[in-house]
Amino acid sequence: MDNRIDLIIEHLKDVYDPEIPVNIYDLGLVYNVDIDDTNKANIIMTLTSPGCPVADMLVEDVRQAALAIDTVKEVDVELTFDPPWDKSMMSEEARLELGFF
Repeated sequence: MDNRIDLIIEHLKDVYDPEIPVNIYDLGLVYNVDIDDTNKANIIMTLTSPGCPVADMLVEDVRQAALAIDTVKEVDVELTFDPPWDKSMMSEEARLELGFF
């Protein structure tokens, strides 16, 4: 995996939905992280629900987290609801943190 992708993922682990005490990456909200030859990061993510009241804030937080990497020059964040998010997408750590075991 591209080291820049690893760095982006580490920064995404600092982004939290304000209503859930687990980062968006471990929640399973990030479906894909890629970076092209022009140093543009492309991130596909979802939300826990389509009516999420902080959607715009989360998308901007994700964008800013990726831009914090020196080699990332541009970020495109795509929101998708296909497949819809569910609790099975969470990491084991997230499920433990939220008491889903």
